[in-house]
Amino acid sequence: MSIKSRVILGSAIALFALSGCNDKDQAASASASTASVSASDSKEAVAATVNGTPISKKQLDQIMQQQAAQGMPDTPETRKMVIDNLAMQIVVAQEAANKGLDKTPEIKEQLEMARLSILANSYVKDYMKTATVSDDALKAEYEKFKTSAGGNEFKARHILVATEAEAKDIIEKIKKDIKSFDALAKAKSKDPGSKDKGGDLGWFNPHSMVPEFGDAVAKLEKGKFTLEPVKSQFGYHVILLEDSRPVTVPALDDVKPGLTQQLQQQNLKKLLDDLKAKAKIEITPAPAAAPASAAAATPAPASAAAEAAKK
Repeated sequence: MSIKSRVILGSAIALFALSGCNDKDQAASASASTASVSASDSKEAVAATVNGTPISKKQLDQIMQQQAAQGMPDTPETRKMVIDNLAMQIVVAQEAANKGLDKTPEIKEQLEMARLSILANSYVKDYMKTATVSDDALKAEYEKFKTSAGGNEFKARHILVATEAEAKDIIEKIKKDIKSFDALAKAKSKDPGSKDKGGDLGWFNPHSMVPEFGDAVAKLEKGKFTLEPVKSQFGYHVILLEDSRPVTVPALDDVKPGLTQQLQQQNLKKLLDDLKAKAKIEITPAPAAAPASAAAATPAPASAAAEAAKK
């Protein structure tokens, strides 16, 4: 089986398994008898039937949407492959049910966990459909956004090395000839993203960098470089500031969808945290580790024969 078909099969299996666990009774009765439901009884459009079990067009469309998000084309051939894989899944599941595997404690537990997961995800989706954000909350969030996104942005180059001594040596060379920065970056820098460009980082907001780097850049004057190595989690930097300019903050209308979603996520987290806080959660302590056996802890006494031999 190709990698492509395995990916599709995985999505098909996952979606089919989840869509079949709508409630506890349905999960517990995943047997051959439920598989015999006629496709004609289904109210949804049917893409195929397997031993009387319908594969709805909705299921098929959902899988194709998932695959499209991963770059897989929605073609008749791909749809047939998905249907074939779903059919295999159903046939194997029916055979497992015929053997009574759905009645085993392990499978029941897994089906119950799947049911709970589906219900929880449905609750979140339902909340996100109806969640609203007030204008005041949106404006307040926009002010925070302006503060973090505002100020100046910078155009700089840097040379990243492993040791402070290396950085100091590079600084001394740049002091003699600032035009050597480009060549030194190409020869010495450990940053693969900027090394071949002479250390050029382009335009960036200092808040997008690690604090040590961003703070150092913000203190530089145009055309100047750091006279001391700047230490960060990546190593030691020598930084040259080429230019700076004020940041143009997008208008509220331009960022409104993103801010709205961000606030919805924050409100959802608060809601879920509140639900958890109100719940009665009792965690059973793990059993204490069994003490080491006396035989293992205490050396066995020497035998009488051994004692006699010593004498």
